[in-house]
Amino acid sequence: MGAKPPMVSEGSVYDAGQAGSAIRLDTPAWFAWLAAPHTTCFSYPLYDPARGYIVGFMTVRKERRQRGGMYWSVFRRCGRRVRKIYLGQSTTVTQARLQAIAEALRGTPAAQGRTDTSTL
Repeated sequence: MGAKPPMVSEGSVYDAGQAGSAIRLDTPAWFAWLAAPHTTCFSYPLYDPARGYIVGFMTVRKERRQRGGMYWSVFRRCGRRVRKIYLGQSTTVTQARLQAIAEALRGTPAAQGRTDTSTL
């Protein structure tokens, strides 16, 4: 089995491939890390404030698109299905956007009324 992907926790990403240093989200170092060729995926926690703990994770992956270029997408298993939500290029992967998608995937009451996740 492969190594664990980098993980976001408390506003920073922890990558075992890096020299034990955490990178804060939404900083120039974060966007440089996302754009790096060796960065292909990371996991983001789905925290449920009502329960007070993490209820799961979503995987964020970099993919090559047919028209060229690398783009990020979110994947999360919901029952037997895998949901995929398009994020865009590295410059659009922000903490606020990841948090909004995490809330929608977790199924919070505010997000349950939404059907279009492309605007998140």
